[in-house]
Amino acid sequence: MTSILIKLFALVLLILTTAAFAQIPEGLSGTLIVLNKKGDDASFIDLATGDVLATLPTGQGPHELVVSDNGLWAVATDYAGGDSLTVLDIQNLAVKRTIDLAKHPRPHGILLLPGNNSVVVTSESSQTLVLVDYMNGEIVQSISTEQDGSHMVALSEDGSTAFTTNGGSDSVSVIDLNKGHLVKTLNVQGSPEAITTNKSGSEIWVGSNDEGTVTVISAVDGSTLTEFSGFTWAYRVLLTEDEKYAIIPDYKKNQLRIFDAQSKTELGAMQIPASGPQGVTLYSDDRTLFLSLSEQNKVLAIDIVSRKILGEYSAGSSPDGIGYSSTVIREH
Repeated sequence: MTSILIKLFALVLLILTTAAFAQIPEGLSGTLIVLNKKGDDASFIDLATGDVLATLPTGQGPHELVVSDNGLWAVATDYAGGDSLTVLDIQNLAVKRTIDLAKHPRPHGILLLPGNNSVVVTSESSQTLVLVDYMNGEIVQSISTEQDGSHMVALSEDGSTAFTTNGGSDSVSVIDLNKGHLVKTLNVQGSPEAITTNKSGSEIWVGSNDEGTVTVISAVDGSTLTEFSGFTWAYRVLLTEDEKYAIIPDYKKNQLRIFDAQSKTELGAMQIPASGPQGVTLYSDDRTLFLSLSEQNKVLAIDIVSRKILGEYSAGSSPDGIGYSSTVIREH
């Protein structure tokens, strides 16, 4: 009898919790673009209403996404079998073009380069960093990382230096994009994946899946500046625009951990049961976080400072990479 009562209580708590979060956040505007890995598509969500404005096809297995600074374009990496980039016209809710990356298979990490017309993309299989003019659909340059499993990429603010995590070599490649060559390789803990850097490019934040750590290392010599432990899979690392907060979803632990990026201290963690937290991106206020939940087919809006859930949006099947655009679309 006690066991039945406990199960009933848990069910009621789950229902009440779900109901409490199942509202659209207030005061947000613009469009959220969400890549759905199992759907091979992208959802365009009106933040003010929660409406899915359109669901557009991508290549197979879309994973990561970047949105141009003017909010008009999104570029997705078609990683799991797609071997391409899908360029999305946000304002017109259309696929603008697909860029073939068959010579650089399993494209994954992606970031915008200064000028907003080009992106830098990792190719996990060819061990290269690829520069692509997505407006013209042309590959501009490829640079060898000289390491196995180059998966994610970070970039200094001026766009001069890129950093890739190399899961097969337990390393980070430091690449001079202006000169187009590898500068050095930094050894890190086992199976690195998540990565970001501060704007100056002096600090590199690296998540290592084997050890369950996130380590802040010096970009100069790879020495450890700070290390955070207790992760099972630090899926991504995101710094707020003002570099005050570091946000790290732990995919297997169903947890979101938030740190003071300056003092390198943990501020708190949010437990989100049975959620599979993955993609992270910021709203224009630099304090509202969007977090994709791959196991629940939704995206949460979270206040970073209070660590409170503001509401949620429905997405497609197994959402991962997400991006925010200030573009407001009312007619569709």
